[in-house]
Amino acid sequence: MTNNSFQVGFILLGFTEWPHLEMVLFWTVIIVYTMIILSNSTIILLSRVDPRLYTPMYFFLSNLSFLDLCFTATAVPQMLSNLWGPDKSITYTGCVIQLSVLLCLGATEGGVWVVMAFDWYVAICQPLCYTIIMHHRFCWKLVIIGWMSGLMESVIQSPITFQLPVCTHHHLDNFLCEGPAFLRLACGETSAIEWQITISAYLFTIMPVGMILTSYSYIARALGKLQSEEGRKKAIATCSSHLTVVFMFYGTVAIVYADPKSHFALNYGKALTFFYTLVTRLLNPVILHPKEQRSEGCSLLSCV
Repeated sequence: MTNNSFQVGFILLGFTEWPHLEMVLFWTVIIVYTMIILSNSTIILLSRVDPRLYTPMYFFLSNLSFLDLCFTATAVPQMLSNLWGPDKSITYTGCVIQLSVLLCLGATEGGVWVVMAFDWYVAICQPLCYTIIMHHRFCWKLVIIGWMSGLMESVIQSPITFQLPVCTHHHLDNFLCEGPAFLRLACGETSAIEWQITISAYLFTIMPVGMILTSYSYIARALGKLQSEEGRKKAIATCSSHLTVVFMFYGTVAIVYADPKSHFALNYGKALTFFYTLVTRLLNPVILHPKEQRSEGCSLLSCV
């Protein structure tokens, strides 16, 4: 089977093994998607209209909210179409666009997580220099670097994925066009391409997590020297919320992408994809929304 067979499109199996749950999931997705739009849009709007929120923290948080809106806007319409009726098909062009955009947004989000960890590293470990280092132009540069890394991941991995020799039935066992679903569909000798996809996935997951953990190792050391008990509690609470959403996102993504043909991925891959596509996007604004302004936090941390 040649790759020309891609041109006829695909059938997204989705949750067809649970037909009685499809309508329940349909309305659940609509409700969750509405909440995602409202919560993330609120953060973006507040960060634009409230001068007190013109801080790097809210700048990065609004960028993360924008990414969440884009990610769900790319994934949810196809998911709802899949759940609504008997037509589970998606065109070849639609699949290419969805896969490329999701790869770009997912990798960009990883870059934003790294930037937010660096922001907290500077705030806690270099508090007196915070406003000098994290100026507006530098924040924009960091975000652009994150977007460029996401674009690079998409440009590298999308063509590799569509080089896979696929089986004739073209049934993707997912509700989205994702790399792991194509790996499970592939027939013949695919080890070389699988290794390329796996290495690319590891680079854009392990490296960001490593950089985030490195930042937090320095943060933990600085918090141990902090004199103010109140400042320490506020910093730990905010850093803990950041790490919580990081591990929720990367934990599910790693399970799905690390070994797509494993027993666990085959049985729970769709549930995990559903989780990081919708649930993490809903929880991000709730968990990450800072309770105090960064300016107060910096004044409390200046005694490090």
